[in-house]
Amino acid sequence: MADRDTTPPRSDGAPSPAPLLVVRNLRVTLPTLGGDLHAVRGVDLSVRAGETFGIVGESGCGKSLTSLALMNLLPRHARRGADRIEFAGQDLQALGERQMGDLRGNSMSMVFQQPMSCLNPAYTIGNQLVSVFRRHRKVGRSEATERAVYLLDKVGITGGRRRLGQYPHQLSGGLRQRVMIAMALMCEPDLIIADEPTTALDVTIQAQILHLLAELQQEFGMSIILITHDLGIVARIANRVAVMYAGEFVEVGSVDQLYSDPRHPYTRGLFDCIPQPGKTPPGARLGFIPGIVPSLFGKTAGCAFATRCAKAGDACRDAPPWHGDADGHEVRCHFAGAGPNPTAAPPSQGT
Repeated sequence: MADRDTTPPRSDGAPSPAPLLVVRNLRVTLPTLGGDLHAVRGVDLSVRAGETFGIVGESGCGKSLTSLALMNLLPRHARRGADRIEFAGQDLQALGERQMGDLRGNSMSMVFQQPMSCLNPAYTIGNQLVSVFRRHRKVGRSEATERAVYLLDKVGITGGRRRLGQYPHQLSGGLRQRVMIAMALMCEPDLIIADEPTTALDVTIQAQILHLLAELQQEFGMSIILITHDLGIVARIANRVAVMYAGEFVEVGSVDQLYSDPRHPYTRGLFDCIPQPGKTPPGARLGFIPGIVPSLFGKTAGCAFATRCAKAGDACRDAPPWHGDADGHEVRCHFAGAGPNPTAAPPSQGT
């Protein structure tokens, strides 16, 4: 795959600053008894300082594995390959595990989708927050404790000093997610990867968590990679979005571009499945995407969406090329048609 610069140009015509994170041709392979599963295939992305980059797609498309590959936290037998993984000018593939350990939690942090599984049930909230800070900063316990109390207050947890003595099971799901965000912020990282940060939370708490992330980004000036399957969440806080299908990015663009002019058949299919406020009558049948996701075992060729696409033709037997505009809107399809899709208004943003 060609080395594509996915950083959009500035509106004033000036050169864009160097991206904070640059990834080229990222691949993740999982060995299984049935053969190699090519879970992530040829992913390119770039994230600028202070930007929120969304990755959206259905469950199992490779979103979480992409994030784990960036942090080098893949399962033991998984194989990661890439032409380039560069963070703040540093080649992450050249780093050993100790060096990556120094980077994780310090310059790059991750908010996992299941805080109850990621927080250690045997240790108090305070112990876990303090240990993260002292791992990367040469400070005493009292200074680390004050930092933890400060951040618990920042993420909206009242009585932070008292909370330090509590265990994860003593907190609600929303509070545990806020603790995870506070933990990710302990060392003021340049990049936070939020993997489904609102999973299993009710609608009201989801809105609070999204608002919190946006506020903290403004205050700390950090970049965010937001991973989700919810197009409404993406519409609320992301600047640019990548649509992922069967381990590949199939469309990349700004939120406005994606919602006003979705060009990949899969992206259009996703929007057709969503009721549009004021447009979809009560009781109306929603659209659906026929067929099933193809197997990613063994050798793969051609367009992964071809068996489910009404536009598919003989050309789809070959890998589809990328087509892009000068404004940074890119789509990977042989039949990448332009033109607004009238059904693609942003979905309800109540989440």
